Formats: sequence, structure tokens, C-alpha cells
Amino acid sequence: MGAYDAFLPRAMERSRAARRWEPSDGPLPTLFLSHGAPPLLDSPQWLKALLEWSLTIPKPRGIVIVSAHWENAPVAIGATDPQVPLYYDFGGFHRRYYEAEYWTPDSLPLAHEVAPILAGPVGSIHQYADRRLDHGAFIPLMAMYPLADVPVLQVSMPDLSPEANLKLGEELRPLREQGYLVIGSGFATHDMSTFQRDPSTWNELPGYNRDFDEWLAGTLAAGAVDELVDFRAKGPGNLGAHRTSDHYVPLLVAIGASTDPASGRTAFTGVNLGNSIRSIEFR
Repeated sequence: MGAYDAFLPRAMERSRAARRWEPSDGPLPTLFLSHGAPPLLDSPQWLKALLEWSLTIPKPRGIVIVSAHWENAPVAIGATDPQVPLYYDFGGFHRRYYEAEYWTPDSLPLAHEVAPILAGPVGSIHQYADRRLDHGAFIPLMAMYPLADVPVLQVSMPDLSPEANLKLGEELRPLREQGYLVIGSGFATHDMSTFQRDPSTWNELPGYNRDFDEWLAGTLAAGAVDELVDFRAKGPGNLGAHRTSDHYVPLLVAIGASTDPASGRTAFTGVNLGNSIRSIEFR
């Protein structure tokens, strides 16, 4: 992670100077991250884009993140104890990525805020006390909050339906008024077959990924939530861009948690391994 090692000192200095959220700031935005694979820690451009984005937002009191890499029914929360190891849910990469650490503060107070919201009529919610952050959470947060000074709580996707994840976002929405940042972490397009292609093509979007990404940008700009929910029928190239729904539906968490779905703006975009890394901020 040579690029990350070079990035870290100045990033920590800038993050240390960032202003923390105050009630007078009002609700924090909600974010959709294209979180990328661990090797993006070797991309200076990606690291810079995430850090610069985070510095436009008051530093939150805590982060609630829903990652494409954890589905559990009913919805559950992850470990709050920072001593629990990270969840290295990937394979085939250099061993250095399995040595990455991200020691965030204890998130138990945040869990006490989140659990009653999600418990519903059952009155309780299961916690997987041995499951800390997976790479959909810790990889981008290592760039955004390099000091690891913000408590982070991971919440599972209830299932892979857009409707259920939109509802989950709606349930999390009140947390924004308390200075908590709600993040859906997925990928604007997620076509694993691009990894098998000639590496010389990895900086280009295949046609179906390009079509879907352009549709996504336009549909977000129109605030057409019904179309985004019905992406299987409405999104061109969706069967190639999202062969499964897991990396798409965290977008619906971010939309559901927003006050105005039509407020979505692209914070940054680009191409990684033939996929769009479009990342979006909502108010």
C-alpha cells in the first residue's frame, strides 16, 4: 500500500484540522460510496477524491454504514468493540491488504441510538459481536477518515430488494439530525467479468456499464426514485452492470435516508477495473 503510506501523513494532518459537526449545522448529508477493491488503496487519485469529499462535510459524531458485503435477515448490527478484528472478506490479493488495520473508537453509544430505531415491533435487534467492519466499510473510510477517530457501526442489508433497503434508509434518516453520517457502500456498476479481460481495457467502461452509469446519473438528477427502485426493468444494461443486486441496493439506503432524493450530486466518478466508481451525496 505504497500510495496509502505516502498519502497518510498529510491526510491525517488535514483530517485533524477538520471541523466537527455541531447542532447548528443541521442534518448531515447521506452518501453512496463506490467502495472499490482493496487495491484502490494504491490509487492516489481515489484516495485524494475520498479525502477531499470528507473534508467538505463536518466531521460526524459517528458513522452508520450499510455495505454490499453483509446481508442478514432480519437486519442486524455488527461489533461495537474496536478490539474485534476487521473482516477481511476478500481473496487473491497481496498479503499487505490483510494486514490493514482501522482502529475506530468504541461504537456502543451509537449502537444504543440505532438499535431502537431498527428493532421495530420485535423490540430487539441481533448483534453479531464478532463481526467488525468488512472491506466495503473500512477500505473507503481509511481514506475519508484516516485518523480513525469517528465511531463506526455497520448495519446489515435486510435482503437484496431495493424496496427493503429504501425502507432501511428511511428508518435511519433521523440519525442525520444528531450528527451521524449514513452511508450506503456498494458500486455504481459491479461486473466481475471485467477482471478477466485484458488489463489494457480496465480504464474503460464496457458498453453496458456505460449505458447503466449514464442512466443512473440522469435518473438521480431527475429524482425518479420509482425508476431507481425498478432498475431491473428500467436500467439499460443492468444485467451486465449488476448481475446480482448486492452492490446496487446500498444506493437505495442512501436515497431513503435523504431528505430530498433529487438533491443527489456526483461527488466524483471514474473507472476502476472496467466499472464505474460514481459516488453520490444527498441532502
